[in-house]
Amino acid sequence: MIDLEKASREELIQLNSQLLAQLQLLQERVQQLEAELQSLRGGGGPSSSPPVWVKPNRPSRKKKKRKPRSHGFARRLDVPTSRIEHALEQCPQCHVALRGRRVIKARQVIELPAVQAQVIAHQLIERTCPQCHKRWAPDVDFASLAVSQQRFGIGVQAEVALLREQCRLPFGVIQNYLKHRFNLRVSVGQLVALVAGVAKRGKALVEELKQQIRGSPVVNGDETGWRENGQNGYVWSFSTERLRYCVYRQTRAASVVKEVLGEEFEGVVVSDFYGGYNAHLGLHQRCWVDLLRDLHELKQKHSKDRGLRKWAAKVKAIYERAKAYGGPSAKLAAGEQQAERVRKQREFEQELLKVCRPHLKRQRMQSRLCERIEKFLPELFVFVADPRVPADNNAAERSVREVVVSRKISGRTRSAKGSEAKSILASLFGTWRLQGKDFYQCCLNLLAAKNPTL
Repeated sequence: MIDLEKASREELIQLNSQLLAQLQLLQERVQQLEAELQSLRGGGGPSSSPPVWVKPNRPSRKKKKRKPRSHGFARRLDVPTSRIEHALEQCPQCHVALRGRRVIKARQVIELPAVQAQVIAHQLIERTCPQCHKRWAPDVDFASLAVSQQRFGIGVQAEVALLREQCRLPFGVIQNYLKHRFNLRVSVGQLVALVAGVAKRGKALVEELKQQIRGSPVVNGDETGWRENGQNGYVWSFSTERLRYCVYRQTRAASVVKEVLGEEFEGVVVSDFYGGYNAHLGLHQRCWVDLLRDLHELKQKHSKDRGLRKWAAKVKAIYERAKAYGGPSAKLAAGEQQAERVRKQREFEQELLKVCRPHLKRQRMQSRLCERIEKFLPELFVFVADPRVPADNNAAERSVREVVVSRKISGRTRSAKGSEAKSILASLFGTWRLQGKDFYQCCLNLLAAKNPTL
């Protein structure tokens, strides 16, 4: 530090110049930070840009004119469960009894009854026969009323499982709902045990689901992240048109595909382009929706590249013609029809490769996607040769969407048992959803039956 009282004039001038330079740098830094803060807050005026975490607005679209309906579609009345008639007994003016009856207005009101939980005390009464003097007691099957020795009946247990898995409610919310709706007080620990009990009863059914998945001709596969006790893991989903099987594993490796499908699986695996599904050495169908989504993002990123747009249009046109292919003539024999489908598959493959070949191993925007198409070319048009195979992986993505929403609400599971229970319930409820079944009734049947079935 300079002693200001003893410093010379030149030293003071030099010090003043240094302080002015530092002040200018600090003022510029303050302006920069204020600008960043203003952008994070969303700006102060209508022309300011939104915060960085806000998704950009969609471009406005003109609403299409609604096509007039050929006839009306009024809401149909439900079958009433009870009927209340509102009528006067006497004339308000003359005070004499009214006669006759004519309905002048009708209205339906749908209402929920006020329900409180019932505490039912079951007593086994032993009685004595006056002739043989033997004592007799009824044989009551309590297994159809409650699982094991727990005090909550299967109706309560099914309700909790439905609220947890289908409605995706946290246990604290379920606890408050039961308290205010049914005047039923249940601890969070007991709620967890009830859900785990449903999963335990359904474990054998889920194993049966896995065996049915292995015997299916087409299986859609996908996976999504799931945290267990703060550690990253994955929920894998394998689906058909009527079945869903979910399993939690700490790895995203190909070993999970081998574990679930087994070594003898001979069907087609429909998936995205993730390499883990390559563990299946049989037929694959890669998801065209994923490919077209990447293509669309590339066009948006390089919107001024006309060559890219033309190439993307050609790729999409080939896919749309493949999707529109209706199959060979029904007059051909079964073997000839299959041969024609395979020939058409190869034709689409060569046409797509012809569009992509000029861009392979070049420094162009679409080169990377062209290399992917070349690599997976035999797995892009399997749906043409086999009409049972979809061109997209939407079935698996819809399956994991339920898990993703549940993850956003509850966040995670805390133990291996919790992750296993989550996988079992996701498999059961997903299968019941595909089959259009009543979740609550299915849970009741699962808990009450000695040998439950799907």
